Amino acid sequence: MSVLVLIDFGSTFTKLTAVDLRGPSVLARLQSPTTVKTDIRDGFEEALELLVRKTGRPDLKFAPRLASSSAAGGLRMIVSGLIPKLTSEAARRAALGAGAKVVGVFSFTLTDADVEDILAAQPDIVLLTGGTDGGDRKTIVENALALARSAIDCPIVVAGNRTVGKTAQDCLIGAGKKTTLTSNVMPEFGQLDVDPTRGAIQEIFIEHITKAKGLDEIQRTCEQPVIPTPLAVLKGAELLALGAGATEGAGDLLLVDVGGATTDVDSITKGEPAEPGVMTRGLPEPFAKRTVEGDLGIRFNAGHIIETAPETFRLNRKTLGSAADEDGELAIIASFGSVVSKVPEDDQGYFIDAALARTAVELAVQRHAGRITYHRTSEGDVALLDGKDLRRVGTVIGTGGIFAHGKNPRYVLEAAGFDLQDRLSLRPVTPDYYIDKNYVFYALGLLAQHEPEAAAILMKANLVRI
Repeated sequence: MSVLVLIDFGSTFTKLTAVDLRGPSVLARLQSPTTVKTDIRDGFEEALELLVRKTGRPDLKFAPRLASSSAAGGLRMIVSGLIPKLTSEAARRAALGAGAKVVGVFSFTLTDADVEDILAAQPDIVLLTGGTDGGDRKTIVENALALARSAIDCPIVVAGNRTVGKTAQDCLIGAGKKTTLTSNVMPEFGQLDVDPTRGAIQEIFIEHITKAKGLDEIQRTCEQPVIPTPLAVLKGAELLALGAGATEGAGDLLLVDVGGATTDVDSITKGEPAEPGVMTRGLPEPFAKRTVEGDLGIRFNAGHIIETAPETFRLNRKTLGSAADEDGELAIIASFGSVVSKVPEDDQGYFIDAALARTAVELAVQRHAGRITYHRTSEGDVALLDGKDLRRVGTVIGTGGIFAHGKNPRYVLEAAGFDLQDRLSLRPVTPDYYIDKNYVFYALGLLAQHEPEAAAILMKANLVRI
């Protein structure tokens, strides 16, 4: 197997990358609009034909394939736990690590209103947790009964107190709900065990979500199951940080993936306090952490970004020099939201696109990074760290169309850095900035699981310092 075709079915575009493992080298990369509203194979076949023409290699039609998907905005998940800072947070982390977009988090006993909110969110999966092993038994069973009585028809993963996990599963199965039972995400207080839950989520993704989005036929032609795109990117980021074989890793890094439906942030670092005297609180942070901001996609959520941070957007737009009047600006933004495959047509469009992206980057990294808060005690002020301290991270990477094709990548990506106006947000202070210029990071993340050293070599070769 010397040549591979790596595929991503994105919410906006279907992207193909041909890789020759001898060398290794990227042969070509191109994209075609994702045809998720009709048959997803239509966009794929068009992209494959273009790839063959671009390379002059008809054999690519028969080359082995690996694929990821975030079509229609990715895997929508609801998580439910017992205590917000404990099992609910553990469940949320398991969901994000599996490539999901968390669209709702619920704690304690589900009320009728909560169940209505879950139904309204139209999740692809519900993750039900609660109680350490041998701890609270009541909540997870009551929540299972509430879901059993509801009209919810998506798969449910039970990952709570093992003493009553089977009871909760039986409640759901008895009501005709598709249910998977796995290990507790937090078997002991403060101890996480999320890998079994991630595996269960990925299996459901393969079995249900790919078929629902028209990928079942494509799945049969791939060497391995289709995986969520954000998971491929996270795996790629971790490989780049650590290295493989004789290829040295890049060290601690932060990766920002700006897309049409979401803006995702991956940090590969322990994130321990950068200074003495700061105490950590909450659950231990994972070395490879991922967050998904489903309200910060620069196409599907263009209008929402501006509503969330109007002053930040206006400042970014002014800095870039946009001269569009308000009506013209609103028209451009509306066109981005209504035609999600749209690319800017002139400088004003590029300015507004970059301002949207920079605003999304700032908000997403702000949410991902840890914060220091100060608390007064009888013995004096105590500094507490919630989350990861990213101030010492030396590498920040931008991936996505805005970095590969936009005109202001450095300005957009610098929003991930430390802000003197928000000193308690622990973002990288003096990092080097790189972009995935050829937009192949998702592909190399797929490759990372099968040919790690080749993937590491190609990742380094396709990053451009800005």
